[in-house]
Amino acid sequence: MIKLAETISFQNILSKIGKTPLIPIGNNTSKGLKLYAKLEWQNPFGSLKDRPAYWMIREGERQGLLKKGETIVIEPTSGNTGIALTGLCSSLGYAVEVVIPKRVSLETKSILKSLGANLLETDDDLCPRVGPGTDQSIALAESMVKNHGGRYFMPNQYSNEANFQAHYETTGPEIWNDTEGKVTHFITGVGTGGTVTGTSTYLKKQNSRVKVVAVQPQRNHHLQGLRNLEESKMPDLLKRRINVIDDLVTVSDSEAFKTVSETAKSDNLFIGPSSGATLSAALSLAENVKEGIGVVILGDSGHKYWSVFNEFGVFSQQEFNHLKTNANHLSNIPFLNDVNSSL
Repeated sequence: MIKLAETISFQNILSKIGKTPLIPIGNNTSKGLKLYAKLEWQNPFGSLKDRPAYWMIREGERQGLLKKGETIVIEPTSGNTGIALTGLCSSLGYAVEVVIPKRVSLETKSILKSLGANLLETDDDLCPRVGPGTDQSIALAESMVKNHGGRYFMPNQYSNEANFQAHYETTGPEIWNDTEGKVTHFITGVGTGGTVTGTSTYLKKQNSRVKVVAVQPQRNHHLQGLRNLEESKMPDLLKRRINVIDDLVTVSDSEAFKTVSETAKSDNLFIGPSSGATLSAALSLAENVKEGIGVVILGDSGHKYWSVFNEFGVFSQQEFNHLKTNANHLSNIPFLNDVNSSL
């Protein structure tokens, strides 16, 4: 188990959440939509979810719902929120239980265990795919909270306003400032709804003409972290502000994985499957928009997904190993570099 509190101070972690790089991506030499990617794997625990995880824990403490040595933090997740919560809570002295579908990647489970989480896996017969599987995980976590009065605190990223607020207060302003207020299009995936609603609400407050493209995966998908709204329940957080979305685009597994592979070759970037989906949608959008500046969220890197990439023939072992140490803009997170060798 990684003794996180012994190696990284909590204040040091907080100082590294947010302010992630915004880099040009794709062909930015034409007169069309110029694309920029926000590299969320540069957060301290490797993903976009560090932002809401911190805000939800901070709000739980503010409300007096968390007591060190007594409260167990429990959360249903398809991976990244669980990793962020476990890392943060381990440094603060809270125990963590993560309810997760069995179909989530082996690497993600390995990271969660190494950070100190107790995993509660929902069976494959209940969770035939990551989307509906997450719904089952939510139900199980809610049952645990209900049946163990006061023992558990469930942040519940799917309805917690702190998730929205994290992106309204950080992701949105960062994009606005980094583009000098020139952003015209915002592209991100649909998961809990926190990123798309929080960021978009802020951007549209600055300029109501900003167009928001939300990206969902195909039905029966294999893109960890995303949600198909036809086969999975729409999160309450998304329902509250669904009107901020101008266009909902569906991306197939094959399109997402193709973009992951092509981006490694064209930009030497090592992106995860959900990032492949959002970037695929962004690149298609850029072909049909005459001018403007588009910002696409790349939620995490490809480090946690060897088992997925191998299953779908995205990379050879040699290609994968090369990318995880030689790609551009890699983050310096030891457990991401070590996870594949520990399986």
